[in-house]
Amino acid sequence: MSTITTDIHWDIPGTYVFDLVLSQQGYAINKMCNSLKSQASRDEFLADSEAYMARYGLTEEQKQAIRDRDWLQLTQLGGNLFFFLKLAATLGYGLYQIGADMRGESYESFMQTRHVPGAV
Repeated sequence: MSTITTDIHWDIPGTYVFDLVLSQQGYAINKMCNSLKSQASRDEFLADSEAYMARYGLTEEQKQAIRDRDWLQLTQLGGNLFFFLKLAATLGYGLYQIGADMRGESYESFMQTRHVPGAV
């Protein structure tokens, strides 16, 4: 029988490992973001995001991270990129914009380091 260990300490500065503790902490964020798969849910979120967040029981800190479009904070609060990409797409953000924001760079500066043909 395997045992789940939650006392692992990762020594990788600036890295947030999506482990059992973070997944439990971010459950409401990830559940809400996953619900944005349908157009009806996206429309509902855009019409009244406060009511939509309340329905999923987000904490004030989680709600504020969403209001601020603070992707790094969402990660630190247990948000998983694969889920909050649905939120980002709903709000008109792409993966590279999120990456730039999380690194504290402009989109243009970030793209110069990506070596993407035809990028800014």
